[in-house]
Amino acid sequence: MATTTRRTSASRFAICVDNAEYPASLELHKLYRVIPDKEAERHGDLRVVDESGEDYLYPADYFVPVDLPRNTVRVLNRAYRAASHATA
Repeated sequence: MATTTRRTSASRFAICVDNAEYPASLELHKLYRVIPDKEAERHGDLRVVDESGEDYLYPADYFVPVDLPRNTVRVLNRAYRAASHATA
């Protein structure tokens, strides 16, 4: 029987473990924000905010999802919002 866990936050994060095809867009071992995209996930992809600051689709196996403490997610979300307002 498979078990599932329910995330309490819409924000998800993953660490890049393979950037062979996208070395300019992804840094190996870096934490990336994952944007929920059910359609992409059905096709084996993740929508990730990459080095350009924009979200793009990448193969899901290039990343390892990580569960972060709620406070850490809050701080990261605040930092992402501040960064996006600074570049807008």
